[in-house]
Amino acid sequence: MKKFTTLLLLTMTTFLLMGCFVLQEPEESTGAVIAPTLVVETNTEDDMSSSENSDTIAEPTAVVEEPVQSDETGAAATVYTIDATQSEARFIIEEVLRGADTTVVGATSNVAGQLALDITDPASTQVGTIVVNARDIATDSSARNRAISNAILQTNEYELISFTPTAITGLPESVTAGESYTFQIVGELTITDQTREVTFDATVTPVSATELTGLASAEILYADYNLEIPFSQSVDAVEDTVILELEFVALAGS
Repeated sequence: MKKFTTLLLLTMTTFLLMGCFVLQEPEESTGAVIAPTLVVETNTEDDMSSSENSDTIAEPTAVVEEPVQSDETGAAATVYTIDATQSEARFIIEEVLRGADTTVVGATSNVAGQLALDITDPASTQVGTIVVNARDIATDSSARNRAISNAILQTNEYELISFTPTAITGLPESVTAGESYTFQIVGELTITDQTREVTFDATVTPVSATELTGLASAEILYADYNLEIPFSQSVDAVEDTVILELEFVALAGS
């Protein structure tokens, strides 16, 4: 009986401590993210290699005072910078909340990245590293937001999520302004301290010579990133897969 009581007390204490940790207020974002500047390769082939990227792309950082400047010297392609005010990075996951099927969406506009496109040669399209500030991801529930920040994404320690492209496939031979084209972006997705290869399906529309719009999406298993969903009495079940999306507007000369 004494052993049972001790075990019960230890269990209750553990749940209490976990609850306090999950519900505590996480650290605030340090500011707008900045993505590494995309250096356009004038002799780029259809495929890209991670070794080439490592020579031209710096590590992402969290705070930016000035907008990213692109280096287009000698490049036929135009570099477009994601406009955070018109863009959104989000996750979508299904759960059963108090017996009801629920779609949970977490989103943030604190995202940065660049693309290079020559409309006369879309096969040379290049995509730079995409960076998202995880501390700014929000759902429709403040309690869920704290759980995501504290227990799942550990944003106090890992503020940024990044995706570094290593290859682009399925690019068309030609595009027309105002018409969409689709392709796949293979790259390394880093969440917390885990990095895995992920393929995003992307649709991009050259709206004009100075504006691109697009949507990139991928499906991942959160367990692949050692992410764990904390216990909640109101949540009956959570889907194993997560949909990741980046809906963006990118502007030339930004």
